[in-house]
Amino acid sequence: MPDVTVNELRLVLTVDDFEGAVHIYRDVLGMSEVPAVSSPGGRVAILEAGRATLELADAAHAAYIDEVEVGHRCAGHVRIALGVAAVTEHTRRLADAGLAVVAPPTTTPFGSTNARLELPHDLQLTLFG
Repeated sequence: MPDVTVNELRLVLTVDDFEGAVHIYRDVLGMSEVPAVSSPGGRVAILEAGRATLELADAAHAAYIDEVEVGHRCAGHVRIALGVAAVTEHTRRLADAGLAVVAPPTTTPFGSTNARLELPHDLQLTLFG
């Protein structure tokens, strides 16, 4: 039987401000860029984020997480969550880079510290650690 194990998860974002998005994820968050082949006339960057997981949530759970992190339902059907060692420091760096803080770092019922920010391409970002 062939090996059908998934060995990589890639969340693909199509962004209007390519340079700005690369700056946030690579330069501010510190994700490492790996070799990628761009299309003729197009640009792509592939950035490593350590271990990747796909989190599937029903509407009730998504609403609960929004309530815990922000205090009300606010994320769309896609939200990016990044595990980082220093949530407060990363939140400050992202805010300094121009991202809006939706909710500052807070301790969750799960024992983690989470913060929520608004990304420039109409997505929300949770930092957790």
